[in-house]
Amino acid sequence: MATTQVLRSEWTKIRSVASTVWTLGLAAVLTIALGVLISILSRNEFNNMNARDRLSFDPTFISFAGMSLGQLAMIVFGVLVVSNEYSTGMIRTSLAAVPQRGTFLFGKVAVATVLAFVVGLATSFIAFFLGQAVLGVHRAQIGDPGVLRAVIGGGLYMTLIAMFSMGVASMLRSPMLALGILMPFFFLISNILGNVSATKKIGRFLPDQAGSKIMQVVTPIDDDTPYGPWGGLGIMVIWVILALFFGYVLLKKRDA
Repeated sequence: MATTQVLRSEWTKIRSVASTVWTLGLAAVLTIALGVLISILSRNEFNNMNARDRLSFDPTFISFAGMSLGQLAMIVFGVLVVSNEYSTGMIRTSLAAVPQRGTFLFGKVAVATVLAFVVGLATSFIAFFLGQAVLGVHRAQIGDPGVLRAVIGGGLYMTLIAMFSMGVASMLRSPMLALGILMPFFFLISNILGNVSATKKIGRFLPDQAGSKIMQVVTPIDDDTPYGPWGGLGIMVIWVILALFFGYVLLKKRDA
């Protein structure tokens, strides 16, 4: 099957499964809604902040506070895109139609990545503008130094989260197993490792903590992270490449 036919087939599969479409919408809603809520709370709390906290106040990053929940929906999207066919048994039919497993996997990833990027970028811009609107006099402007990079970076971050999840799902094949590992990893383990002094230097190199650096405009005063926004995104890209590579290797070696 030609590459264009594979891409069309994967597009049809994704849009015909309601759960994958709904998870993209949920990722956008959670990110925007929570971002607006945190922005409101931050505006109300600003006058009570001490001088140190005001120097670290990052209105742009605050508007992306909803990413912590929105990324979980994006993880579900990435897992479902890859593992739905395993759970339904359709994977055998798909691989019979596209015996070149690399073409099959990366056609699926390519279509899902474009969708994730479109939704992620739109979500990032909406979350930013709504968040700044409610921050009032404390808001940032899109033309301020580093702000446009952070907003575009928010869309890239959500896209890379989905891609990483696709790679892990390709390795594990089971949606329940993949979600059972990814959800606690991003929601609990990463946060714990990043906030405990003994493991903080390890935690900052995990994909979500490194990647989220791209959305920061103001560097916190006590931040000693050894990389900047683009360095953090680069670390996240490496995680994604590794996940997809091992997903491909295992897909090629195993039976359907």
